[in-house]
Formats: sequence, C-alpha cells, structure tokens
Amino acid sequence: MRLTTIRLDEGATAAGRLDEDRITLLPYEDVGALLASGPGWRERAERAAGRAVPASGADLAPLTPRPEKILCVGVNYRDHIAEVGVEPPEHPTIFAKYARSLIGPYDDITLPAGSDAVDWEVELGVVVGETARDVSAGEAWDAIAGYTIVNDISMRDWQFRTSQFLQGKTFEASTPVGPYLVTPDEVGHARACGLTCAVDDDVMQKSVTSELVFSAAEIISYISSFITLVPGDLIATGTPGGVGGARKPPVYLAPGQTVTSRIDGLGELVNRCVAPTPTPAGR
Repeated sequence: MRLTTIRLDEGATAAGRLDEDRITLLPYEDVGALLASGPGWRERAERAAGRAVPASGADLAPLTPRPEKILCVGVNYRDHIAEVGVEPPEHPTIFAKYARSLIGPYDDITLPAGSDAVDWEVELGVVVGETARDVSAGEAWDAIAGYTIVNDISMRDWQFRTSQFLQGKTFEASTPVGPYLVTPDEVGHARACGLTCAVDDDVMQKSVTSELVFSAAEIISYISSFITLVPGDLIATGTPGGVGGARKPPVYLAPGQTVTSRIDGLGELVNRCVAPTPTPAGR
C-alpha cells in the first residue's frame, strides 16, 4: 500500500491511498493523523472508499506535515564515513529537525540568502506506525509504518559554525519528504534499495541501503531507549557518499538547478532551487 498527503482547496489537506493512477481520499487530514488514529490504521486505509483524484499533477504536501518528532542520523553510510574521514560510530549520531523545515516532494527549495553552502543529502525515511519505548531491534521492525524519501538539505556554513550542527539542518521550508509512505511488505523493509541524488543531469550520490551502518530497526531501538516514539514520527537514516561539501573543491546548489532524489521502490523527489525573494527596501 502507498499512502500520501495531498493538498486540497483553501489550504486543506487529506490523506490518500494510491490506487494505480488515482489517489483515493481518506477521512484523515494527513498521513500522520491516519497513523495516530490507533491500531487498525492499515485496515482502515485499505478499506476506505471515497472521492478519487488523478495522481498525475496532484499537489502533494509533506507526507507527515506535523510529526511530533523528526530525528535524523548522521554518518550512517560506510562510503560517506570514508569520504568525510571519520571513524565508524559506535552508536547512532542523532540530531533533530522541526516540522517547519518540511516541504512537499515536488515543492521548490528556496535557497536562503544567509547561506552560500547549500548541500544535498538523499536519505531513506522511516515513518513510525506504533508507539515504541525500550524496544529491541527485533521488535522495532513491527513499529515501522513504512518508508519514504527525505532530502536533508544542509546549509554547511551554518552546520559547522559550532560543534552542534542543528542550525544548519533545520532551515525553514528546506527538507522535501515523500512522495509516498510505502508499507514494508512492498519493499522488503527497504533493506537493499538503490538510492541516488542528481543535480540537473549529474548523479552526485549513488549507493544502496544495505550500506547503512545502523539499520532502521537498530535506529528505532536506540532512540526508543531514551524517548518514546509515536505514530507519525519521521526518522531520516543518513546519507551516502557524494555530498557537495566533501568534493574538492566543494560544490553547492544554485538557483535554477533541480535536485532529484530517488530510492528504488519508493519513487522520487523533484525539487527546483530558487533564489530568495528580495526584501523590499525599508523593511
């Protein structure tokens, strides 16, 4: 099953189920609300019948627009660890984002005026479907509602201002997510999915999710040891090698470029980079 959140008229949104070339609207305002509706959400989503709209050209919102938590993992691909020259971590490196950072899978990325080092990071996203606290890695697989795509667009000049790099990771309206939540049965828990990130026609990142140091279940188990995960929480599992900041010389995003993030079985994000709107004089 593939679920999404679609924008409707006058700022409203709705959860939807992809049925071939149409999206069937579900009686929930977004996928996060569906997951939070409690046990049996899968059956309700599968059986719901409602108005359907064409999938082609649909205006998709962030998959879970207002998750309680957005948690991200750093240095979690073996090739990325090699390119940045650090030791493999003993434990997952965790940082947070906030809901204001999220945008839809086809929305523009407005490059902030205050950064000259905007970088790309394609990542496997994990959406939590059940409350998880102090679960083992084996139990954690059952807490996963499904998988999606995240691009952890990063402002490197802000990220490395201090040793705490949250400030470079959660700029408003910078993180595309989607297009779908794909349930684990469709992609074998995304254990060996190819993933790429291209800037215009140049493939910058290419790897496979089997190169993760910590699996989705290990990450959930680790996080649940210190905080309760709840339905709708979003986890970005880390990026592979090929980021712009590690190139010599570094390469960063510019207005007019398009970032395409793909993961086998999950679809793609397509986001055009645009210049910030100038602030009117006197403000």
